[in-house]
Amino acid sequence: MKYKNVPSFEHGTPESLGVLLLNLGTPDAPTPTAVRRYLSEFLKDPRVVEISRPLWWLILHGVILRVRPSRSARAYQAVWTERGSPLLDVARRQAAGLQERMAQRFGKSARVELGMRYGNPSVAEALGRMKEANVRRLLVLPLYPQYSGTTTASVFDAVTDELSTWRWLPELRFINHYHDNLDYINAVTGSIRRAWAERGEPERLLFSFHGIPKRYFMAGDPYHCHCHKTARLVVDQLGLPEDRWMVSFQSRVGRDEWLQPYTDETLRLWGSDGVKSVDVISPGFSADCLETLEEIDVENRGYFLEAGGENYHFIPCLNDDPDHIDMMMGLVEQHTAGWPEMTGVPDNW
Repeated sequence: MKYKNVPSFEHGTPESLGVLLLNLGTPDAPTPTAVRRYLSEFLKDPRVVEISRPLWWLILHGVILRVRPSRSARAYQAVWTERGSPLLDVARRQAAGLQERMAQRFGKSARVELGMRYGNPSVAEALGRMKEANVRRLLVLPLYPQYSGTTTASVFDAVTDELSTWRWLPELRFINHYHDNLDYINAVTGSIRRAWAERGEPERLLFSFHGIPKRYFMAGDPYHCHCHKTARLVVDQLGLPEDRWMVSFQSRVGRDEWLQPYTDETLRLWGSDGVKSVDVISPGFSADCLETLEEIDVENRGYFLEAGGENYHFIPCLNDDPDHIDMMMGLVEQHTAGWPEMTGVPDNW
């Protein structure tokens, strides 16, 4: 049945405003079985891997899901905490912080729900809770500052796929990106300045963003441009000269060319060229996760030090920093303009 989520609606139920906060996702546990389940969902997404489906099915099930889960599970085990997945732990705190600000601004009926594009809590689960609360005005906030078809557009797909099963759709608004939002730029810049106030400025600052295949960029994906603009706006505030910073891209897989320069190769080169101190920041990630805690803070640290570098520091993601939550609230206020909660006009007038 197409309209499967129909059920317990009662006419006259008070309407509410909802914000759906979304991030990429995480395995339920740092085990090969859980990682395999997560990777299967992630890598089956045609937004993520743009290859002929029959061919990709053979590669995915014949090779990747046989080999990669065990290796990735070991990496997850290295960053897992007593509270579970670092990304999910941070995301819950982000949602709680935004919920507190939403209640102060719009009242207790406004609500924030957390969903993950892959894994749990699922998009469908989060939207189901919105439906139960009779959310009639829905703002979707993917925590991807820089737009990419592999991330932001995939969230849109998941949300609209689920909403296609609803009989009564809410008013829907979708935040596409915020890579050049002033509050976001200020928050990133502030995190760098605080780090430097504690230990001094390094010789070089590296902005490491998650990579995508170069052919996606050549086909029209604006991600590369958004990353460079974010870095440029931060550097403008810091007043850094061109020879003290760079943008690079991490996490490449497969044989295709990805966006360059690559983070690991850049750090090796800097170390061998005599650069002694480096700070690395990953402003494309809204929460620390495997790609920052293990890949950047451990693996790439090793590359730089082995190549001759001496001092390496990773500047954490914005996580649940108050400036970050305030930025999210600012986005909510901007993108809910004209709705009753912002105008003060009753929704039943």
